[in-house]
Amino acid sequence: MSVASRAVPRRDSRAAFGFLLATALMNSLSFGIVLPVLPNLIKLMTGGDTAQASEWSSLFAMAWGAMQLVCGPAFGALSDRIGRRPVLLVSLFGFALDAFAMALAPNLAWLFVGRVLSGVTASSLVTANAYVADVTPPEGRARAFGRIGAAVSFGFLAGPVLGGLLAGIDLRLPCYLSGVLATLNFLYGLKALPESLAPEARAARFDWRRLNPFASFAWLRSRGDLFGLALLAFLFPLAWMVAPTIFVLYGGYRYGWSPAQIGLVMMLSGALGTLVQVGLVGPIVARVGERGALLLGAAGGVIGYACFGLAATGIAYLAIMPVYVLFNLFMPALQGLMTRRVGELEQGQLQGALQAFSGLAAILGPLVYGAAFSWSIGTQLARPMPGFAYYIAALLMAGAWLLGWRVARPVAEETAQAAEAVAR
Repeated sequence: MSVASRAVPRRDSRAAFGFLLATALMNSLSFGIVLPVLPNLIKLMTGGDTAQASEWSSLFAMAWGAMQLVCGPAFGALSDRIGRRPVLLVSLFGFALDAFAMALAPNLAWLFVGRVLSGVTASSLVTANAYVADVTPPEGRARAFGRIGAAVSFGFLAGPVLGGLLAGIDLRLPCYLSGVLATLNFLYGLKALPESLAPEARAARFDWRRLNPFASFAWLRSRGDLFGLALLAFLFPLAWMVAPTIFVLYGGYRYGWSPAQIGLVMMLSGALGTLVQVGLVGPIVARVGERGALLLGAAGGVIGYACFGLAATGIAYLAIMPVYVLFNLFMPALQGLMTRRVGELEQGQLQGALQAFSGLAAILGPLVYGAAFSWSIGTQLARPMPGFAYYIAALLMAGAWLLGWRVARPVAEETAQAAEAVAR
């Protein structure tokens, strides 16, 4: 057992992991609850101008991603120095403040500040993932990360539905509920969450250079094939951003789906993804290894996105979904591979660096896919190509498959050899 894991007694480890699941669920649920109402709040504060509200919504999304880029490495580095518990709890408290700030926002500037704070505190997932790496043996990490991912997926699935229902009562009610949920999670953490990183396993000092997100990229670059794996952690969210960016418009434009139908399709996708992360990650990793699961997930993304772009009818779109949801194998397997490559002192730094890549993807994704979709249905084309943005996502995942085949092989072989040596 590692030094870090001895900070959490065995009898408390299940309670701690339960809190991490609750944190992932509450954060994504609280975030998802606000999604349906935020554009309307912005529209309300811009005098009902839809075009202006759209511009501000894009700015809000980019600011949220920028905070992920900047704060992910900082949270990871800080948790390596002072422990996971205080960083997690401060993040959760800040998340509650953010929700109430947006609920009470009297103007656009205050609402924007609240959204920036949301981007900062959403980096709590960095520390939660580092905690998982602390208390989970290497061979069980892919499955554990899959469960965390399932909690996040379920929150994103249920949040918008709940937010839409509450918005019918009052536009700000979802923000209040988000704040209450975050507060309850914070109070639960105060009582139930032990520290996972023992004092002797912590970084000796805080390196201020690690606050620079680009320094995180340099650190990954210095670690050889770890950087190649990290590039996969950039390609995955960059491809995934196609759906949050264009799906609502795409479904309405190409298939004539109503908002209610689009919501049902999103629920179906989220439910299938949750089932994969809860029920399939562990068995598939046990059978084909983390590298095999990663490549299978990438293949699901390639086929799924390409077929989504080609699907001429809504039925065809739905028919490919069972193949596409294998995409959800990708990130848990990648997390499992990468956490094997760093020591206890660097788990937080690793998760922070990965969050920086995710934040960069959250900035670039809306720009790339929004522009691609707008161009593909524009009047300058003799024949519209509404699936063009999905083709871009498919190409990104094809690149991820090829890169994964190349860079995951040495890691998989090395960890297999290490396991054989221990068995002897």
